[in-house]
Amino acid sequence: MADFLDELNESQREAVLYIDGPSLVIAGAGSGKTRVLTYKIAYLLDQGYEPWSILALTFTNKAAREMKERIAKQVGMDRARYLWMGTFHSIFSRILRTEAALLGFSPNFTVYDAADSKSLVKAIIKEMHLDDKVYRPGMVQSRISNAKNHLVLPEAYAASAEFYQSDLEAKVPSLRDIYTRYWERCKQSDAMDFDDLLVYTYLLFEKYPEVREKYASRFRFVLVDEYQDTNFAQHRIVWQLTEKNRRVCVVGDDAQSIYSFRGANIDNILKFTKEYKEARLFKLEQNYRSTQTIVNAANSLIAKNSEQIRKEVFSEKAKGEPIPVFNAYSDVEEGDIVANQIVKLAAGGAYGYDDFAILYRTNAQSRIFEEALRKRGLPYRIYGGLSFYQRKEIKDIVAYFRLVVNPNDEEAFKRIINFPARGIGDTTLNKIIDAATRANVSLWAVLNEPLAYGLSLAKNTCAKLQGFRDLIAGFAEDALQKNAYEVGQDIVRRSGIIAEVYRDRTPENLSRQENVEELINGMHDFCASREEEGNERVSLSDYLSEISLLTDLDSEEGEGARITLMTIHSAKGLEFKNVFVVGLEENLFPSPMASGSYRQLEEERRLFYVAITRAEEHCFLSFAKSRFKYGKMEFSNPSRFLRDIDARYLKLPLGENIPASPKRVISDAPRFVKPEPPRMLRKVSLSSVSEGKPSSQAGTGVEVGQTIEHERFGIGEIIKVEGTGDNCKATVRFRHAGTKQLLLKFARFKVIE
Repeated sequence: MADFLDELNESQREAVLYIDGPSLVIAGAGSGKTRVLTYKIAYLLDQGYEPWSILALTFTNKAAREMKERIAKQVGMDRARYLWMGTFHSIFSRILRTEAALLGFSPNFTVYDAADSKSLVKAIIKEMHLDDKVYRPGMVQSRISNAKNHLVLPEAYAASAEFYQSDLEAKVPSLRDIYTRYWERCKQSDAMDFDDLLVYTYLLFEKYPEVREKYASRFRFVLVDEYQDTNFAQHRIVWQLTEKNRRVCVVGDDAQSIYSFRGANIDNILKFTKEYKEARLFKLEQNYRSTQTIVNAANSLIAKNSEQIRKEVFSEKAKGEPIPVFNAYSDVEEGDIVANQIVKLAAGGAYGYDDFAILYRTNAQSRIFEEALRKRGLPYRIYGGLSFYQRKEIKDIVAYFRLVVNPNDEEAFKRIINFPARGIGDTTLNKIIDAATRANVSLWAVLNEPLAYGLSLAKNTCAKLQGFRDLIAGFAEDALQKNAYEVGQDIVRRSGIIAEVYRDRTPENLSRQENVEELINGMHDFCASREEEGNERVSLSDYLSEISLLTDLDSEEGEGARITLMTIHSAKGLEFKNVFVVGLEENLFPSPMASGSYRQLEEERRLFYVAITRAEEHCFLSFAKSRFKYGKMEFSNPSRFLRDIDARYLKLPLGENIPASPKRVISDAPRFVKPEPPRMLRKVSLSSVSEGKPSSQAGTGVEVGQTIEHERFGIGEIIKVEGTGDNCKATVRFRHAGTKQLLLKFARFKVIE
């Protein structure tokens, strides 16, 4: 037996040694999945398998590269380099280039990336004289991709009553014709997109049994990583290659299946032993990553799922502390609590900033935590994405704000003159730029007096420019009278941005909607905070001054340890010593997009499981009692998932229990439906913040030493009171938000003792 097998525990060794038939390795979080895969390949080589007879399929190039490097340490690079190891797409591309002629392609066919694919879809929509505001290229591309991942070709798609009904409901009945043209145009161009690499591999093996037999014989053993993430097409190709010789090992964890929105099908792993009836099942249940308490908490959570392969993950590391649950008064206080906890732990000297991760359900949640960390000068990075103020939809809106405040801002002018599309193309813009350059004036000056600066344009174009000028001028006039929040709402609605982002429910667009909503929420919070500090009207210019400091920080490059902020989906496969899982509220986590289907709700629970099991030493959970949404403060219920965790493994605030969540099925209705007018933009006067305030808070009714409960900042102690009447101010030391001075006539709080 190879010496390196001594490095494995008993369960890992059993999984590695079995090579006589199909096997399913269920690898719990932190259980050494990659080690089993690499050692199994090394063992196959040790048992006489030639490297080119082993096929190992992964989901990322990084995973393939790391495995090959580990294998090389065991058997040498001379042998490891000949392994057929790589992503599904890279391996299948290699096969397709060899067999291209059978499918009517040349060996040098082009592979279209997502941008190429979208560009072709856009061209076809235009050729068919369809409205690209209805047939949005991204949405069309997504639906075609979904069909391909289910191996539904254009002819079958066109003949399917189910698909046609779905397209009718989405008001895109011509989608089947677009799909047919897209398929044909790719073929004419000797090109395949990423989905085609799967589809054509399946078709190659299906139409040409002799080719299928050739590769099934060549690959004497097939291994697949992260099998819970495979889609229907990938699953069928694995079956095509292994149906006959049955030498296949798939590794994964059904408890970490979280990508159904990308086409992943959990049934592929759940039903593997039914398809390969003689398959051996191995369970890797020892977690080498997390404390016993974290592992036990995660186990008690995932036990609530009905569709799973049961296992009992355990840890032999230290017991660890119970998982603290923070109950914040608002999302603002939640940000402060998390930031303060990081400061506290980092101050002990045991952890660097790169030992901390903040995990959230949606990208939009990053804003609160970014601002809380910046306020304390803590370095951070957004993993796998952009900082809040660097996201396209946010930069577009901020460009409107900049132009309203300063019409001479050239970069803002160029960014939004045709966004959303209003028929002002690059040719017209270049003419404006040329005229401005000749006269040494701003673009706005030319727009105001085109004839004076020699700008000659068609009547229709002049009308469009006049419309844009009037729109911005109107906003500028409003900005002199209204506060930033009110003007911001108007700009987002009347500019057409809100209509742009509410067009469809693709995952990408839903994220944009959440980000726009969060920007408006942030503007409200900014205005309310400044008003409580005594500013009568907080202008759009004030708001821009504030966020310009934030966007400057976004662009700063720096080395050194940083706190990681990311969505939970992005965190899969990673680990950190200290993890904060935030926003654990109903209609946030679980997501409102998880409809009445128990399968979707169970996937949300698996997502929470993934979040908890990223933690090595400390895991913290938090939820907020209220969030500003849709133009008003809304109260939140704690996530039902918090109650799924055995209370023995949680540390709740003194004297508190997690309130029961409503016993209801989440509605099938989408969270983001284009409203008329949008609810999130409903005009709300900020002067209403003083309504409902107990009379004891008026004038000098408050006293030093009193404890108050503030709507956003939580619990605090009054340490100073000064002024009288409308000018009465209180200085309050809050538990988490620091010390703040509040103008009492605007402050929203109540005295609790």
